[in-house]
Amino acid sequence: MKYYPAGRNVYRGICLLLLAVALGIPCATAVTLIPGSTAITTIAQGDPVYIQGIATGHPQVGLQIWFIGYNFVKVSTVQVNDDNTYEYELQQSDTAKLAAGEYVVLIQHPMENGVFDVVYDPSSGTVTNVQTGKQIFQLTGSGSLQSTGAVTALMNAIGSQNIDDTFAVVTFYVSQPATSINPIGDLQQGEKFTINGTTNLAAGDNLMVDITSSSFNPTSKTAPSGFSGAGGMIQVVPGNGRLNTWSFVVDTSTFVPDEYLVKVSGVEQAVTASARFDVVCNGSGDTCSIPVTSTTATIAPAATLPANVTTPLPATPALVLTSVPATTQVSPVPAALCLGSIMVVVLLARRLI
Repeated sequence: MKYYPAGRNVYRGICLLLLAVALGIPCATAVTLIPGSTAITTIAQGDPVYIQGIATGHPQVGLQIWFIGYNFVKVSTVQVNDDNTYEYELQQSDTAKLAAGEYVVLIQHPMENGVFDVVYDPSSGTVTNVQTGKQIFQLTGSGSLQSTGAVTALMNAIGSQNIDDTFAVVTFYVSQPATSINPIGDLQQGEKFTINGTTNLAAGDNLMVDITSSSFNPTSKTAPSGFSGAGGMIQVVPGNGRLNTWSFVVDTSTFVPDEYLVKVSGVEQAVTASARFDVVCNGSGDTCSIPVTSTTATIAPAATLPANVTTPLPATPALVLTSVPATTQVSPVPAALCLGSIMVVVLLARRLI
């Protein structure tokens, strides 16, 4: 048998605690776009975006990325992997500050000469032809073209017969985070149903659903409160069009007949939606069953207890309050950081075993 000092046991406990925390962190999700795709994609402000594709010829200088939209320009490069694939990330810090509207990402390939023949000069805000040294158009600063005009001018410049570079384009739309709840209607007491809706949040983003009785009020300890409701966290799933969807299953068998309020809140994003529905009697006339949850203490008869044992008084059942998880917005954490946290904790734990 191995003997572990008390301090080592403490460290092991800390490692397990860190692992639990790392697993509980809501990791940021992302939208993946493929250049050349004709699909129309809408993202919410603050959702990261990945641009992925294949660059033949494995250019040593990588690829030049032009990210152009309303009052926004970002030009950078990305390296190509050994298998000719590439991936470029528009981070949350990039998309969170974007105005609503259309955005274009143009991926420029240097082709045979291995040189970007069309480049951006941030000092002057101009786009220049490297071969001739001639300024083609003003991208930023005074006299610059608007986003659509700038994209058209850039594509014309790179597509010129005197330039051997080539490019691929992907377009997406940015809008403020939003979600909606589909109409619910009246429900029979005891009925199971699904609340669903649409959102422009990325698939995998988390939403909190809270359902509460509109008649909920504090009461005395002995009086039934009449409170009923439900709540939980769900994930956004891909939709068939520009919007994604979500759903939440509800069982009204423990609901008292009443009006109920539904609130849907984003966990990673600041977004909310609300709706109402009524639970009505499922019996005849005006008689409705009111579910009541009670705890009964059973006491053994005195004759069955040994003579030298005093019959204990039944303990007063503790009052248990079921609370719906808070809907306070949580700052999302990149997926790589979540995975890294888990790996660090696992390595620490392995060293202590």
